[in-house]
Amino acid sequence: MANKPPVVPSPHDLLWGLTPQQLPADAPAWAHAALARNAPVVVRRAVAEPGWVAVGVRGVAREQRFAMWMPLTLMRRCVRPEAIARAQRWTCHKHLQWPALRALLYLAPQLNGMHLNWGVTGSLGFELASGLTAAHAASDLDLLIRAPQPLSRALAKNLCDLFDHAPCRVDVQVETPQGAVALREWGNGAMRVMLKSNTGPLLISDPWAVQRTAA
Repeated sequence: MANKPPVVPSPHDLLWGLTPQQLPADAPAWAHAALARNAPVVVRRAVAEPGWVAVGVRGVAREQRFAMWMPLTLMRRCVRPEAIARAQRWTCHKHLQWPALRALLYLAPQLNGMHLNWGVTGSLGFELASGLTAAHAASDLDLLIRAPQPLSRALAKNLCDLFDHAPCRVDVQVETPQGAVALREWGNGAMRVMLKSNTGPLLISDPWAVQRTAA
């Protein structure tokens, strides 16, 4: 039987396998506490050496974020935003009255009906995937739309109109092979949009083009 190809983590993926013992000497106490409770780390956007991945440790407070590098050999599990969306664990969340959860209940059937490759990120995605408390009643909803092929500006605008009817603020990133752009910026028809790439932000007219103009 052929071996499965190794998983290549992407930004926003959640990875398990890092323990407090692997943290660098300058890691804060809250980062040790987070990994001690089996919290995953979040893949961040940066250029990594072969065999490594750029990650961030999340603490309980919003300002508690610790950037570091993780050897891929430590990775035991990888959960992508799309897998969080497919699992639909928000339907049995104990706080279904939260606006972000009501927004998911409203949006998920419509996004699935449009056959979009979408996922949940941010604090709510972290909580739904890990079972650890990370979101709260005032949390926004952060989504990702995977778009290996160009997403038309017309569709982007229609999606923005859909999200405007959600019961909370919805922040949507469109992931292209080159990096990520804000859906709203792409849908608003700007001549150039900000692309978040592994090497830094870029101003670009076509997020799917290879040729780019540095910001």
